[in-house]
Amino acid sequence: MEKLNYATEYSQALAQAFPYVLYFGALYNTPNNGRYRWVNSKTIEIPSIKTTGRVDADRDTISTAKRNYANGWEPKTLSNFRKWSTLVHPRDIDETNHIASIQNITQVYNEEQKFPEMDAYTISKIYADWAELGKTADTTALTIENVLEVFDKLNKNMTDKRVPLNGRILYCTSDIDELIKKAKDIIKTVSVKDGGTAYNRIVTDIDTVKIEVVPSELMKTVYDFTEGWQTGTGAKQVNMFLVHPLAVITPISYEFAELDPPSAGSEGKYVYYEESQEDVFILNKKADAIQFNMEA
Repeated sequence: MEKLNYATEYSQALAQAFPYVLYFGALYNTPNNGRYRWVNSKTIEIPSIKTTGRVDADRDTISTAKRNYANGWEPKTLSNFRKWSTLVHPRDIDETNHIASIQNITQVYNEEQKFPEMDAYTISKIYADWAELGKTADTTALTIENVLEVFDKLNKNMTDKRVPLNGRILYCTSDIDELIKKAKDIIKTVSVKDGGTAYNRIVTDIDTVKIEVVPSELMKTVYDFTEGWQTGTGAKQVNMFLVHPLAVITPISYEFAELDPPSAGSEGKYVYYEESQEDVFILNKKADAIQFNMEA
């Protein structure tokens, strides 16, 4: 019997969905993912070039020519290798009026397990790489009075390191989003609609920085990925995560998904299996394009 094509269609749909269904989807849509070369199936090399600055010139002499640049490579090796599988008996599909179809099962798996796990891995891996470079997070306890001051501080840290203003994203928890809405110095533009019976209080931007609200359970510094995902030992709550997508790379080296029809080998059951090798890295030279505020 020919294998069902659901797995192929599922993989294509999944790839298209990543930027939209993940809270950190913008980071999975970074231009960096198509910019750097693969050395092998699991290693990417990030090139870097350093040059000297200009010096005075004159019209009367020629200086000795020399090489005034150096180049190097920053390797990134993928280590996050994950899999999931399930059996589905054809009678289960029929007897549940197709509730237990593989489409429904994988949809629930994606929404409740895979996508949240990818978000949890993204924030914790970025923080771990960032801290490993010697960076330290702001630990100011945020209030209505100071939340914008702390945001300005994080934003200024980026500006002082020549991080582009356009494209910055502030990821924050719902609690911090509420503080921002009520911040004493914020200027609000209220859009009244429906004949004056409704108005929108959502704050989507501060200055030129886009705001994305993330559930607090997906804004921790450490997770346990033994099975699925859960908050890890010693985890701290991230309140605000300010980032420019050009500071990260989120490569996916390998994806496989297949649905086999019932056979003698599977004792009459459908067999669904998927695996992927993926990871999240920061570009070391752009680490200043990442800023955190977290609990002390």
